[in-house]
Amino acid sequence: MYVPFEQLPPTARIWIYQANRPLTADEQAAVQPTLHHFANDWTSHGRTLAASAVILHDQFLVIGLDEGVADASGCSIDASVRFVQRVEQQLGVELLEKSKLAFWVDGHVTLLDRKQLGPAIAAGTLSAETPYFDNTIAQRQQLLERWPAPAADTWLTRYFA
Repeated sequence: MYVPFEQLPPTARIWIYQANRPLTADEQAAVQPTLHHFANDWTSHGRTLAASAVILHDQFLVIGLDEGVADASGCSIDASVRFVQRVEQQLGVELLEKSKLAFWVDGHVTLLDRKQLGPAIAAGTLSAETPYFDNTIAQRQQLLERWPAPAADTWLTRYFA
């Protein structure tokens, strides 16, 4: 059952998939019916799931699930990954590749390969205060409160010690 993302409870479970490039307004408009259809039809062992899927910051696909209604099973999570693969094909982007880190720099999402992190910090391109999109967060409340968060307030803290 589709639920508008902003109506999911703070405890809703989320999965964040980062695109390898920004999505255009036309691409986002074209994929909206696909996102709505997936959330509306997503089930777990025959149980309807209260779910949503949105594009945020033109670059992140976020799937949300109200586990107070029903939990996701292994099979339903597999179905969500197949859905993400279909979105990748529809839009011609990579969403499942995890080697890039996303930062908010000069008003837009900037992706860096993990190998570029140290040199970017040394050069002053990134600082402890640079907002970082920690895509490992798991609840909607975390998304609202600390996504992005200052890099030093995430698992990246060790790079700024």
